[in-house]
Amino acid sequence: MKKILDTDKKPILLKVSLLQPTPVTTAIVPLQPQQEKIISERERLITQVERINQMAGELEAAILELKAIANTLNSQKRYPLLKKELGKQICQYFAISVPWVKRKPDESFILTTRKVDLFRAEREAALLAQQLRQQTKKRLASQRHRKNKNGAETDTRHFCKKALVNKS
Repeated sequence: MKKILDTDKKPILLKVSLLQPTPVTTAIVPLQPQQEKIISERERLITQVERINQMAGELEAAILELKAIANTLNSQKRYPLLKKELGKQICQYFAISVPWVKRKPDESFILTTRKVDLFRAEREAALLAQQLRQQTKKRLASQRHRKNKNGAETDTRHFCKKALVNKS
């Protein structure tokens, strides 16, 4: 048998003295947050606030779309459950809110909720319909007034012509 010599092993020569401590001439500087790091963390916070509020807006839009779809199904009466009970609605609505982050005047933030108004569209549509009805009534009234006024003037002119013809 041949002995394999390990040629990769070389002795490590270090002058390390464990007995003699080296004198320390500088103190360790306490860790302090860097101004740049604080600014970037503040920017991250503001970005997260904006993200939460954007997601809240998207969630509100999705909820309103759910309501619109349910209303369409209710009006079509094609939904299988509704055939059994014609007066039953496919969806019930309770007061709801979405998370919302508000910024206070002192630049701090409050994590709170914002109410979702599920029936705003219906109120706005009813208000618009009422305004249009009032405008139509006013327009019809003014047209009748003009017609009556024009008709009265025509009648007066016709009457005067008849009177002149009869005198001659």
